[in-house]
Amino acid sequence: MAKKPLLLNAFNMNSVGHINHGLWTHPRDTSTQYNTLAYWVEQAKLLERGLFDGLFIADILGVYDSYQQSVELTLRESVQWPINDPALLVSAMAGATQHLGFGITTNLSYEAPYLLARRFSTLDHLSQGRVGWNIVTGYLDSAARAMGSPQQLPHDERYDRADEYLELLYKLWEGSWEEGAVRRDKAARVFADPARVHPVQHQGRYFKSEGYHLCEPSVQRTPVLFQAGSSGRGLRFAARHAECVFVSIQDRDSTRRLVQQLREELPRAGRAPEDVKVFMGQTVIVAPTEGQAREKWAEYRRYASPEAGILHLAATSGIDFSAYADDTPLIQQQPSNGIQSAISRLSGGRLDYTLRDLREDLALGGRYMTVVGDPQQVADQLQQWVADTGIDGFNLARTVYPESFVDFIDLVVPELQNRGLYKTHYTEGSLRHKLFGQGHHLDARHPGRAYRRG
Repeated sequence: MAKKPLLLNAFNMNSVGHINHGLWTHPRDTSTQYNTLAYWVEQAKLLERGLFDGLFIADILGVYDSYQQSVELTLRESVQWPINDPALLVSAMAGATQHLGFGITTNLSYEAPYLLARRFSTLDHLSQGRVGWNIVTGYLDSAARAMGSPQQLPHDERYDRADEYLELLYKLWEGSWEEGAVRRDKAARVFADPARVHPVQHQGRYFKSEGYHLCEPSVQRTPVLFQAGSSGRGLRFAARHAECVFVSIQDRDSTRRLVQQLREELPRAGRAPEDVKVFMGQTVIVAPTEGQAREKWAEYRRYASPEAGILHLAATSGIDFSAYADDTPLIQQQPSNGIQSAISRLSGGRLDYTLRDLREDLALGGRYMTVVGDPQQVADQLQQWVADTGIDGFNLARTVYPESFVDFIDLVVPELQNRGLYKTHYTEGSLRHKLFGQGHHLDARHPGRAYRRG
C-alpha cells in the first residue's frame, strides 16, 4: 500500500447543523455555541494541536426550502440555518494560532470583486498568509430571490461569469502593486513608490472596474484557491483556477475516475497534474477498540436525524423527496441528471434503490463515507482510499463536537504518524507553502501569475 503523506482539514460551518444532521441534540455536543468566539478559538487551538493543515469553513446563502415546500424542518433541526458569516471568524482564530490554515467559503455570485479582493487581502495580512478561498457560485434559488433575482444564472454561465471574476481578482491581487512597491522609508518619507502601484482596467462581459487594489500585497497575494465542481464545466474551471479541489463522492471507483479526469484536464489548461491537491469529505468515528467504536456509532445514530439528511439532499438535488413513498425506486421515478448523480453516489447505481434505503444510508444525518473502527482500522481505511483513488487528503466532518475531532487527534493522528503518513511538526511559512512546498505565491504555471508586474 502506498505511503502518501496525508493532508487533513477539519470541515465545519458557522452554524449548528452542517453535514451530520441532528447530532446537535447529543448531550456532549456543543455546536449550539457556534455563535461565540470561544467555540471557534478553542476549535482552532485543538486543530493546531493535531497538526491539521486547515479548518475548511462551508457556507451557503439562502435557505433550504424545497423539502415539503417549507422551512419548518430546516428550522427545527437547524439544517445549516441559522448561519453566520465565516470570514469574520478568522481574525480571532488566527490570533490564537501560528500555523493552522483557514479555507473560507464565499459566494462570488453576490459580491463585488473589488470588495472581495480587499477582504481576503486583509485576512491574509492578519493571518500572516494562512488564508484560502473556497470559490462557489451557489446553487440555491432561495439565495437568488433574497438577492433580488428570480432565479440563478444557468449552471455553465455561472462558471463563465466566475472565470471573468477571477481574471479581475488576479489583476487586483497580482498586478496592481509590484513587488518592492512598499518601501516604509521614514527618512525619505516614502511609504509606497507611486511608480510601482498601478490602476486596474477591466472592461468585460460581466464586470467593469477601474481603480487600484486597496491593500498592499499580503504574504500570499492571492489566497490559496479551493473549488468543488465535478461537472464537466466545473472541472474545466478547477483545472484553470483551483489549487485544492474538494470532492464528496462515496464510492472508490467514481472518486478515482473524477480525480483522473481532473488530472487529465490540468495539462489542457497549461498546468501540471500535481498542481492541485484533492480533498475528500469523510466522517470518522473512532475509539480505542472496534467494539467501543461500534457502540459510539450506535449511540450517535440515536440522536441523528436521517430526515434532515434527506432534506439536505433534496436541496442540493432540487428534488422534493417528501413526495415519494418509502418503497419508491428513486432513480426510476426521477430521470434528471441531478438526481441520478446524487442517488448513484449512495446506491452504487442500484435501480431498485428506494427512499427507505436512502434513509438508512443517512442514518447519521449525512451522506459522507463513514469509517468506524479502532485507530488501526481507521488508518487502514484512509490509507487505502488514498492508494485507490489518488486523492491527497480529507475534509473531516464533525459528528459530536468537540469529541469527534478530539478522538481523531488523540487516536488516529499518532497511528498515522507511526506509519510515516502524517507530519510530526508544521513547516514554517504560508498555507500555500505548507501545502505545496514551493513558496508563498501562485506557481509559475498558474494563469493568475501572468498578471504580475515587475
